[in-house]
Amino acid sequence: MPAPDGWTGTFTDPRLCAAVVDRPASNGTVVETGTDSHRLASTRARAEEPAKVS
Repeated sequence: MPAPDGWTGTFTDPRLCAAVVDRPASNGTVVETGTDSHRLASTRARAEEPAKVS
């Protein structure tokens, strides 16, 4: 998952993006590990696979 400052690519309205980021971050601790998400990589790989015709 990209850092919150990169979320404007998904949430194009800056106010909406700030609100979405604020909710989970307000009472939690944001930990950036500097590694790529396994789930995101899997999803992208599946999206790039050609469609299977049966």
